[in-house]
Amino acid sequence: MPTPRNLSALILAAAFLLGGCASRGPVPTFYDFGPAAPLADAQAAAPAVPVLVIADANGPSWLDSQRMYYRLLYADAQQSRPYAYNRWNTPPLQLLSQRLKTRVAQSGVKVLSTTDAAAGMPLLRIDVDDFSQNFDTQTQSSGHVSLRASLFRGHRLIDQKTFSRSGPAGSADAQGGAQALAAASDAIAADLLTWLGTLNITKE
Repeated sequence: MPTPRNLSALILAAAFLLGGCASRGPVPTFYDFGPAAPLADAQAAAPAVPVLVIADANGPSWLDSQRMYYRLLYADAQQSRPYAYNRWNTPPLQLLSQRLKTRVAQSGVKVLSTTDAAAGMPLLRIDVDDFSQNFDTQTQSSGHVSLRASLFRGHRLIDQKTFSRSGPAGSADAQGGAQALAAASDAIAADLLTWLGTLNITKE
């Protein structure tokens, strides 16, 4: 039978354990874009260029972390708020870079990184302006992606174009936002392929 001193020690130890469990809070949920679906026949029919160097996307510092952000347009459109217990698996700049590279490669283009590129190869640079879930009301939101694509050959700018896409979220939470942002990113990738197909990239 425990003595009063031992019993007090046991009670104190149990209190510390319970306090530690309570302070941990909910376990974060992590999201990404999911697997890339096959391209439509029209997008994969004729590659715009045999080889293309695609640099990793640049953007504001808040897109270089795993936090998931949203805006309450109906309350304060200037404030970007992070979800408390939801995260991206990798920062959005990396997610978007990889999805665009995957989509371009699916179209038949051989995609290289900047470290593998030879001199004179066409280079695609991506600058991301926005990547967030926007709430128009408390129950309706959409995923919004906006970026600027610049195509270079050597030190010569071939063309530059801004792309912007939004898609409705199926639910008013982080899961719905992740799905909407993945769909908007795929839509921009399709627009990007169409744009590349209109340019005379191989011309010196």
